[in-house]
Amino acid sequence: MNIDIILQNILNPPILFFFLGMLAVFLKSDLSIPQPLPKLFSLYLLIAIGLHGGYELSKSGLDINVLKALLLAIFMATLVPIYSYFILKRKLDTYNAIAVAATYGSISAVTFITGITYLQTMGVEYGGYMVAAMTLMESPAIVIGLVFAAVFAKDKNSDKENKTDWKEILREAFLNPSVYLLIGALVIGILTGEKGWTSMEPLFGTLFKGFLAFFLLDMGLVAARKIYELRKVGFFLIAFALVMPIINASVALTLAYFFQLSKGDAFLLALLSGSASYIAVPAAMRLSVPQANPGIYLPLSLAITFPFNISLGIPLYYFFINTLWG
Repeated sequence: MNIDIILQNILNPPILFFFLGMLAVFLKSDLSIPQPLPKLFSLYLLIAIGLHGGYELSKSGLDINVLKALLLAIFMATLVPIYSYFILKRKLDTYNAIAVAATYGSISAVTFITGITYLQTMGVEYGGYMVAAMTLMESPAIVIGLVFAAVFAKDKNSDKENKTDWKEILREAFLNPSVYLLIGALVIGILTGEKGWTSMEPLFGTLFKGFLAFFLLDMGLVAARKIYELRKVGFFLIAFALVMPIINASVALTLAYFFQLSKGDAFLLALLSGSASYIAVPAAMRLSVPQANPGIYLPLSLAITFPFNISLGIPLYYFFINTLWG
């Protein structure tokens, strides 16, 4: 792989701000971002990507290429947590295997947004409907995790205590804030089309990279603090957090190549498949699988897989894309 591809990604200002945040923690700097602001940054990014995706979808409409991308996204979001669970079950108890598998079966919206920025830098086009694909990939892993908990982790001696509240769980899976806001912004983008996007572009287009830099600076601070918790997880899980994204992305790329997705769409599908959730799924797992240890699945996704994907994973998947697509 050409080292220039890696450098072009790492020497991107938002990515450098992520590592600046990590370095601040390692050097014991007092740098911090007041807590209401990171939430504002995440809301901004979700609205921006949803609006732009809806606008692009209003231009392209629904055709066979859109349907192929959406169906492949749902398939990957269903497949990854299933085989991940059976790999993890060899080393972990049932509850933690379910939680980690669900975490890696879902996606990271910020990784997706960083990937879009990379494609724009490289001048590669992608379909706005991939925002819809990202939204569809958020929840299946949560549902599968809950089904696995009901099937494999049911305590027959205390049925009353372990009664599953499916209404609350499904509400969390499909109406968690990130999914709700993405879908809402996507629909607004579709309904308002070019006129709506033009009116919102100065805020949600021009300023996008600046807000992304602020958000990744905060993510660097959070990720570096979580690194110290990795001593609990062991070598197997650290290796899993590094190798599994590449495996998942490779499966997605193979399917994308077979079904003839465009270069940009295939890249984003691979990136989504190789990412791991550190917001929606951990929140759902705390609610529905409280026996699982957040000190295992959260540091894996946030302190290992997320930094790997935005620094090395993105150029690595792009290299695979160039090799297959030319």
